Amino acid sequence: MKIAITGCNGSVGTRVVLAALAQGHAVRGLDTVPCSEPLAGLLLHAAKDEGSRVTTKPTFEFHIVDLADFEATLAALEGADAVVHLAAVSTPADYKAVAHNTNVVLSWNVLRAAAELGITRVAQASSVNVIPLVWTDRHDFEYFPLDEEHPCRPDEPYGLSKVIGELQADTIVRRFPFMRIASLRLSWSLSSREDALRDDPMRRRSDLWGYVQEDSAAEAFLLALADDNVKWSGHERFFIVAPDTSANEDSEELWQTYWRHVPLKEGKDLSGKKGFFDCSKAERLLGWVHKNPGEK
Repeated sequence: MKIAITGCNGSVGTRVVLAALAQGHAVRGLDTVPCSEPLAGLLLHAAKDEGSRVTTKPTFEFHIVDLADFEATLAALEGADAVVHLAAVSTPADYKAVAHNTNVVLSWNVLRAAAELGITRVAQASSVNVIPLVWTDRHDFEYFPLDEEHPCRPDEPYGLSKVIGELQADTIVRRFPFMRIASLRLSWSLSSREDALRDDPMRRRSDLWGYVQEDSAAEAFLLALADDNVKWSGHERFFIVAPDTSANEDSEELWQTYWRHVPLKEGKDLSGKKGFFDCSKAERLLGWVHKNPGEK
């Protein structure tokens, strides 16, 4: 399968590229800036292989493209079998227009171009911040653990742009029902749980001590593109978060200390170090199970 990966130079994008190549897929990396390591090294090896006519390795190609230009996006995605869309402004930036206007245009152009080209499978990066978390003082949690049924009421431009990206996906699959789109609501993507630990749990209360191991996050994108998965169709949203917290304290202690006014959903608990996000939908429909390094 040839996969076009936007934002391939980013921390998540790089891991998705490497995971896709490891699985034997051909990858077309797309970004606005030149390739950086380790992807630059892949390009060098690809050039050497081409010169020596070696064709056994999965191929990696890279293109600089402005995805804000629809025609350029259309040309960049042509010939791809599937798309992973990661290109975005990853914070609220100026809290005015930059994050919102950039992300909303990029997501629409990628989704609409994929539809125009008949590309049937897209996995796009959404965010846990569709629910007000990190970049707001207004938290309106209705219950724990958070799942895909929880209302999304962001009050800042980054979270709003991700909600709109999900609504765009709803719109696209209504008009182009042959498409299947996954919006993956990523938590903080890091190489290990230890990288997310902080001495003072108060510092992480707003994001509910969530994290996702970066290679496990990459696997979620590839699972969302699997062509043999008949468990879902249309557009689906998925939380992609580790099942445990990145805190030394037990989860019930964290809940009682910082969020005791938020009820637990019926049948759920926060025993041990259980996380505040319910990712059972991703396991049920994608077959995704979070793994830390060394876990099988």
